Formats: sequence, structure tokens, C-alpha cells
Amino acid sequence: MSDSAKENQNYDVVIVGAGFAGLYMLHRMHQAGRTARVFEAGSGVGGTWYWNRYPGARCDIQSMEYSYSFSEELQQDWEWPEKYSAQPDIEKYANHVADRFNLRSDIQFDTRVSEASFDDDDSSWKIQTDQGDVVTAQFFIMATGCLSSTNMPEIEGMDNYTGDTYHTGQWPKDDVDFTGKNVAIIGTGSSAIQSTPVIAQQAESLTVYQRTPSYSLPSANHPSDPEYVADVKANYKEFREANQKMPAGTGAEWLKDMNEPMMTYSPEEQQEIMESMWTKGGFTFVRSFPDITLDYAANEIAADFVRDKIRGTVEDADTAELLCPEIVIGCKRMVIDSGYYESFNEKHVHLIDLRDNPIEGIEETGIRTSDGLREYDAIVYATGFDAMTGSILKVDIKGRENKSLRDEWVAGPRTYLGLNSVDFPNMFTITGPGSPSVLTNMMVSIEQHVDWISDCIAYMDEKEFATIEATQDAQDEWVDHVNSVADKTLFTDPNCNSWYLGANVEGKTRVFMPLPGYPAYKEKCEEVVANGYEGFNLA
Repeated sequence: MSDSAKENQNYDVVIVGAGFAGLYMLHRMHQAGRTARVFEAGSGVGGTWYWNRYPGARCDIQSMEYSYSFSEELQQDWEWPEKYSAQPDIEKYANHVADRFNLRSDIQFDTRVSEASFDDDDSSWKIQTDQGDVVTAQFFIMATGCLSSTNMPEIEGMDNYTGDTYHTGQWPKDDVDFTGKNVAIIGTGSSAIQSTPVIAQQAESLTVYQRTPSYSLPSANHPSDPEYVADVKANYKEFREANQKMPAGTGAEWLKDMNEPMMTYSPEEQQEIMESMWTKGGFTFVRSFPDITLDYAANEIAADFVRDKIRGTVEDADTAELLCPEIVIGCKRMVIDSGYYESFNEKHVHLIDLRDNPIEGIEETGIRTSDGLREYDAIVYATGFDAMTGSILKVDIKGRENKSLRDEWVAGPRTYLGLNSVDFPNMFTITGPGSPSVLTNMMVSIEQHVDWISDCIAYMDEKEFATIEATQDAQDEWVDHVNSVADKTLFTDPNCNSWYLGANVEGKTRVFMPLPGYPAYKEKCEEVVANGYEGFNLA
């Protein structure tokens, strides 16, 4: 990097992260004629889809929906090869967007933002990076994503292991060949469930270490249907508008004939409807009835349906029972798979249940559980992320009067609308905690947030405001609102240790972070603007 890159430069906006949020934020700033700089820790664009290149990595939202809507030309030109896109295709799309809209010149790769502090005297942010950059900006925007900070477990003896180790969230760019190797996977979340069938095709043996079984739904993935694609492209505006009205910003086409609450149907009708949704694949099943994530009785019927599917797929009865979750269905992020349960019918694929046989430590040659040592050539850690807040709090952020965001969020994140926090003026979090984010099609939430932030900055320019900051009352009321909405669902079931709650990270305060219900949230954001940015102090 040249010395000039490290000189103290001033920008209108500094953006952290070059995933889909950062790319669109930069594009909006270009359109507005603002100076902007993006700092990206990776060597390329794509964010989550740059880092998560593990075997079988695939999106769980249909391709025609998991895409930008801001450019009609982009929508019409881009072709997705499959119903559910694989990681390489999504990364290729991100690179196409970066090139098509000339974004790369304002992105600095291989650079982590280490510190950011607000200067009360001149109402600006001072940002420092691990490469020695020191820049200032009026606006500081965290586009770091909700699932981008890997969660590495703390297991005694990990450093002693002499074989190959991988984390699904930081997979090597070069292909990893497991042919002829004995491999272990620790974890049974989305990345483990997606990678298990692929690794099983290569490995001599594969052993999955399971702490808590997950519900996984069949993707029913297939090559893109040209007729379907043509129909969507001919009606993309209506297609997007319909999804905007859905609870998760997605799925309008397969939920247009939404069923009534489960108990209004006979047991036979319930089974028939769930079977139809199961066959369609994807998240359709969880939306079979509107009360599956609201009512324990309906939830248990749906959970039993999936458990019976597992028992009907996995040939060994004991293994099938170990793979059957006991928690309510939907309280954890649902997983979409292609052949996960079928993998356990292969003689070389094994399951270790850590509830009865816990890991005691990792040794030079393998993993020791209470029943002994098993040796492996490679260990894959599929242990997920420090979700929602992990990447934000990796940066040492100081607001007014040198207040630390880490300290302010020590008991859980506190935001207004998931966009801004008290004492941190002109700092925005795209799809931050307290917004629908991970409970939606992320592309929908990203565009909604970026548009809101961009319009807010334009409003401030027009009215000659220097800073915007949430009020204490508005933030307190919003945190209470998020908790109140979540408490009406089964997401906060006390027996469910989900990353929605931060329960997968040792020592992290347990609090539900996203807000269920996208349309109502969007309406609230529009109402705030209509009322002159109600709940914010503009100075």
C-alpha cells in the first residue's frame, strides 16, 4: 500500500464491509456524489459469500429473490443457474455488481477497521485500520453483516492437534480434497448440515459430532426453470412488491394461499398440507400454518411431522432418534439441505452425540470423548458465528465522551430501529440488532436500510444538520418493543439455545436480537421519517 493511502483523508462516509450491504451503500453514495471509502477485511467482495466457501455452501432463499432490486437492468441481465444459488455463483454475482457499478476504486481490501472514535468538537468520526490508515468522516456505517464473525469453540488441547483444521466460516480459497481421509465435523448447524453430504462423498470416513440436533428441511433444489425465470422477469416489480408484504420479506408466491391456523383443520388435512409444503422444499414448510411459530400445540404437530421424516429417512433407528430434535421447530434458524439425513445411511458416516458422550479434549491425533480417542486426518469446526453483534464489537468504537460501544452493549445490544444507538451520532448499523435482519430475506432488509440511511443523509444535507442520534426514550421504548414482539413468538423458548439469542457464544449475554415482522418494521421506519425523524435528535 502506498504512503498516500495512509495519509489522513476526509470522507463524507466511511463504510466497513464490502458484502451486499456495503456494496449497495457505496453505490448510493456514488449516486449522491458523496466521497466514500469502504474498508474490507477480505481480499474480495461478497462478505458472507466471500468467507463461507465451505463444501456445499448454498443460499436458503431462492435465487430470484436473493438479489438486488435497485437496478432493473441488473435484474434482467443476470442469470442464476439454480433455484437455490451455491456460494461460487453468489460470489460471482457480487463481483459482477462491483464491476458493473464501478465500485472497486473506493474499496480498500485486506484491511480491518480497528478503532473508530467520535469527535464532539467537529462532529466527525476518526477511523483507524490495521494497515495504518487514519481517516475522518461525517458518517460511519457498519455494513459488517450479521453472520460474519466466526465463533471458534474453546476445547482443551486444540493447539496440540497436528492434523489439518478448518472453520466453515473461514474456508480456504483453494479446493480442499478430503479423498482418503478420516474427517471429523464438530457442529450440526447450517454449515455442517450443508457440508456433510459433500465431504462424505470424498472422505474415507466422516464423523459428525453433535451437541444439539437441528431441524433441516429439504431444498428440492434444481436447475433454474427458464419459463419460471422469464415469468418473474416479466413481472419483477409486482414480484418484489408482493414479497415486501410478507412477514420475512420473501415467499409471496408460495404463500399466496396462506392456510388458516392449524387447529381449524382435521389431523388428516394438517398432514396433507404439511406434506405438500414439504415436497415443495425450502422454508415453505415452516409457513404451512401461520401459528407454527406462535402456538406450542401447532408447533409440536409440525415438529413431530419432521421427526417422522427423519425416522423414515435414516435407516438405523438409534441414529435416527439421535438426529431428532427435541426443541420447538423454528426457534433456531431453519436449515435447508440436500441429502443430510441420507448421509447417515452410508457405512462410513458416523454420529457422535455429545450429550451422552462429551468431548474431553483434542489431542495430537484426534478427539477424545468420554468413551475414548478417535483419530482423524482433519477436523472441521462448523461452530457458527458470533451473530448480529460480533463483527461490530470487534471494532473498538467510542462515541460521545469516549463512551465504549462494548460497554454500552455489555448486557445486550441497544438500538433504535436497529439503525443507531444513543451516544453514537452519525453511526449507522445496516441490518443491526433490533431490526428484522436475519428473520428476513437479507437482501430485502439490506436495501431497505441502505435506502433509509441514504435518504436520511440527504435530508440532513438539505436541512443543514450536522448530526443525528437516537434519543434515550426512543431507544428504550424500541428495545422494549422488540422484546415484547419476540415474547409473543416461540423464538424465545427457554429451552432453545439459538444464535438469535447469542446463546451459542460462551459468556455472551442472552437476549433476543432480531425483530420478527418485516412489513410492520418498514412501516415504522417510514412513519419515523414522515414525522421529521421522530425519536432522533438532529443538531
